[in-house]
Amino acid sequence: MLSLIRPAIVSMAFFTLLLGLAYPMAITGVGQAAFPDQANGSLVVEGGKVVGSALVGQNFAEPRYLHPRPSAAGANGYDAAASSGSNLGPLNPDLATQVAERAAALRTQGVNGTIPADAVTASASGLDPHVSPQYALLQADRIAKARGVDPGLVRALLQSHVEGRTFGVLGQPRVNVLMTNLALDARFPPPTR
Repeated sequence: MLSLIRPAIVSMAFFTLLLGLAYPMAITGVGQAAFPDQANGSLVVEGGKVVGSALVGQNFAEPRYLHPRPSAAGANGYDAAASSGSNLGPLNPDLATQVAERAAALRTQGVNGTIPADAVTASASGLDPHVSPQYALLQADRIAKARGVDPGLVRALLQSHVEGRTFGVLGQPRVNVLMTNLALDARFPPPTR
């Protein structure tokens, strides 16, 4: 019986050390050496303080900021510990109600014309850090008015922050909300109170 148990215990110990310790440590080491920024969460530091991650959406509700797409993560949205979409299907009346309410809110802010889908629907994770260029430009007038600057200058800044498709073929053009808001604050500082 010992002749059967001993190889099983040795194999378990060997593979535990190999796959439970050595492999994760090697992959962590490679990640830290080759991609330190991404391996550490793509944290954005301003003035020596972490202000967010370029990969995780945050709520910006003030009129002077570029607003992210709606979030269904957590009770109040934008909760990184409760990342999830709404899981409402296209025929669900609750989704139709949410979309209609979000569209109506945008209309009260002076938005006319076609409203992009990402302006009224949450992403699958609820924490998408990007919006479409169309949604970003739709917000230019509100941002310019709140900052007291020419809308053309805000549009130009928003256009300069459009990221292309990954490797030229993957995904859609997009605008990172956090990075753009930091650029807005740097270029058009909010008035001091």
